[in-house]
Amino acid sequence: MPIATGPGIARDVGVAPAGDRPASPPGAEYGAVLTPAELGQPRLPEARGTLTEFLLDRLRRAPGAGGLGPAPAADDDVLYGEDGPLALYCLYGLHYRGFAEVDDDWEWEPSLLAVRRQLETALLARLRDEAGGDGGAVGDVEAALREVIACAGGRSLSGHLATLGTLDQFREYAMHRSLLQLIEADPHTWAIPRLTGAPKAALVEIQADEYGHGVERDMHQNLFAVTMRALELDARPGAYLDRLPGHAFATVNVPSLFGLHRRLRGALVGHLALFEMTSVEPMGAYAAALRRLGLAAGARHFFEVHVVADAHHRTVAGRDLAATLVAQDPVLGADVVFGALATTAVEGHCAEAILTAWDEGLSSLRGQPPAPR
Repeated sequence: MPIATGPGIARDVGVAPAGDRPASPPGAEYGAVLTPAELGQPRLPEARGTLTEFLLDRLRRAPGAGGLGPAPAADDDVLYGEDGPLALYCLYGLHYRGFAEVDDDWEWEPSLLAVRRQLETALLARLRDEAGGDGGAVGDVEAALREVIACAGGRSLSGHLATLGTLDQFREYAMHRSLLQLIEADPHTWAIPRLTGAPKAALVEIQADEYGHGVERDMHQNLFAVTMRALELDARPGAYLDRLPGHAFATVNVPSLFGLHRRLRGALVGHLALFEMTSVEPMGAYAAALRRLGLAAGARHFFEVHVVADAHHRTVAGRDLAATLVAQDPVLGADVVFGALATTAVEGHCAEAILTAWDEGLSSLRGQPPAPR
């Protein structure tokens, strides 16, 4: 469900000649599902500073009576730095699938939660700065969300990929988005037990689509993994943690922050609503990019499914979820708009960083590129 700031481009801009099209790797067609190895737990990444070096060292040990011990501060900005965002990403990861080397007892270790709370306090303050403050009372929240969308600026990542992007650039884009798309819908599912009545029903409707209505091959997580296979990328969770710049972790840390705190449920709804209300045109553009680059239907299916699903979801998210939630509890209106504004700022920052690197003829990733699978 990635959004794109700026005008999207959803037209077909030409298709690669048959002889120039990359062959589809095995398992890159609709109906394929991930192997047990691809569904395994991710491994911890490499440290990027003082805090991650400390945390990752401790997490590789069994939890002891003393807990973590005194933890150092992060070296940099918890939103767009390297050390702080990665540290928070790893701490949040314990509430998803965990990590292969980490004992499950670390998940609710009080000393670890204390470190997470410090990072979250800093992250929330940074997000309020990015969003322009707390906002005020909101009457028509659906109209307020449309205003957030209308005022979003910045360049369009989907538009670039549709018209000018190379296959290598699309691979980089997929690596960036894999952090969120391979767990698509999971952060928002935390809101289900925190809602009641009509908003809860609306969220369940959206989530049922995201999870393929209980059919593994149709789960959006699985469809994105098939796209990665078609791009000759590794579809295992966390395969590219060490290649991604720090700001990429913000795309997952933000919904994780909102999802893990009941008091931020309005912001989580705003995050989801913003995605659902803005994804149809970019998803069409990403599909057009893959068609232009000669990728087969299996590679495009993830995006084409979203074009159809989100044409309906944008109404469900704006009217049936966000608006009915605020009708139930008007105090949450400001939080819903804050969540949307924060999401717009973070996604726009990350898109601009990627495009700037490409403008300069550089990779948007860290380190050396991996060999194709």
